[in-house]
Amino acid sequence: MKKVGKIFLYLILAIIILVFGAATYVSIFLPNVGKAENITIEKTAARVERGRYLATSVMVCVDCHSQRDWTKYAGPLTPGTEGKGGERFDQHYGFPGVFYSKNITPEGLSNWTDGEIFRTITTGVDKNGKPLFPIMPYHYYGQLDKEDIYAIIAYIRTLKPVVNPVPAAKPDFPFNIIENTIPTKASMQTRPPESDSLAYGKYITTAAACVECHTKDNKGQIISGLEFSGGREFLMPAGVIRSSNITPHEDGLKNWTAEKFVKRFKLYQDSAFVSPVLGKKDFNTLMPWMMYSKMEEKDLRAIFTYLKSLKPIANKVEKFSPIN
Repeated sequence: MKKVGKIFLYLILAIIILVFGAATYVSIFLPNVGKAENITIEKTAARVERGRYLATSVMVCVDCHSQRDWTKYAGPLTPGTEGKGGERFDQHYGFPGVFYSKNITPEGLSNWTDGEIFRTITTGVDKNGKPLFPIMPYHYYGQLDKEDIYAIIAYIRTLKPVVNPVPAAKPDFPFNIIENTIPTKASMQTRPPESDSLAYGKYITTAAACVECHTKDNKGQIISGLEFSGGREFLMPAGVIRSSNITPHEDGLKNWTAEKFVKRFKLYQDSAFVSPVLGKKDFNTLMPWMMYSKMEEKDLRAIFTYLKSLKPIANKVEKFSPIN
């Protein structure tokens, strides 16, 4: 019996050593996405304009890196806060810790090189190589064309500097270790020609990271096989909201036309539209309609073409469950 007890003890010690060793390795040697490139991005007028369009209408960087007015429908951007950061994402909304969007104005990035910003956007590590929480969909940005990322960087370099010190993230245990394994090296591609509406639509859909919100998740990871079928839950003050099914199933976009799809977005560009002020128990949405409504019609149509090519998935979504 004593011999069996010793063997059991040795096994427990071995497991402890292996777990400690693995945690130490992950904490010290990961993430490993390579060094930041030594690049200087020329801020041409065309590049800045492309970056402005992507950052405000497609990739909507200003969605998280600015202040939104949640007293109004869809949380329209508060003018003058573009890029200042400081939006808090914490346990109340299901996050494994407390995280803040960064100040990406020239004030916040004054000591960052263009290469460091590029690496952050496309791999998910900061200038010191520390991991960022993947609420910023860098896994998708790392699949885009280098030129589009250059354009984003050129644009944010032109933002009005805003002094807004942002607190450091405080991930909970064990996510403070796990997060080191999440960043990955970028796998950039060339932006397809607009004439190839299916490939171009997939590219713009990837840039907008539509799949991330429009797929059910398990502890923050989207569930494979359910992509774009909606139902991801988000806790809002008035209750739980769920993303729409945007596959070509009858529960989703089967009966939609491209014209209806475009019109749904452009509704918020109508001069007669005024974002209504909401009560505490009124339905609201995280969908940044005001920003996406500025997307070019050709890009919206390309997205629709791509979504209609997807596998139809049955998932009738209950959009809102109010808190009683």
